[in-house]
Amino acid sequence: MKNLWFYSFPIGKIGIAEENNAICQVFFSTEAPPDGFSRQQSPLLEMAAQQLDEYFAGSRKTFSLPLRLDGTEFQAMVWQALTTIPAGETRSYKDVAVMIGKPAASRAVGMANNRNPVSIIVPCHRVIGHDGSLTGYAGGLSIKQYLLDHERRWRPGSIHA
Repeated sequence: MKNLWFYSFPIGKIGIAEENNAICQVFFSTEAPPDGFSRQQSPLLEMAAQQLDEYFAGSRKTFSLPLRLDGTEFQAMVWQALTTIPAGETRSYKDVAVMIGKPAASRAVGMANNRNPVSIIVPCHRVIGHDGSLTGYAGGLSIKQYLLDHERRWRPGSIHA
């Protein structure tokens, strides 16, 4: 079973795709949807949309969904490391490279980050340049900034926490 559906969120429409009962892609309206998927809702897609709604409402910081992340072993290590970055915090590409035990692999981390198939759920938006600058994001830098600002409210000491 390969289904996808589009849902509306504060940052616009987001497509969510599932294959064999696991979320395999989350993509923005500016990205092409994957080929070979039926456009229909399913209980799993609705659960993913519900968790994203909770995230945008500020009541969910992490996701609990079955994921199917197709990639290399290196990409899988990077994506796993991204899930350990707490909401409201950021890390540089170098920081992530150190986290996975490959401190000279900052550029490769950037490429793996770029290939993350499930944006927001695996929080690649939390990775920034070593100088604190925003770097590329599939949804665009304005969406990346929105997500980071949204999550900053959860940091200890924030007036919104």
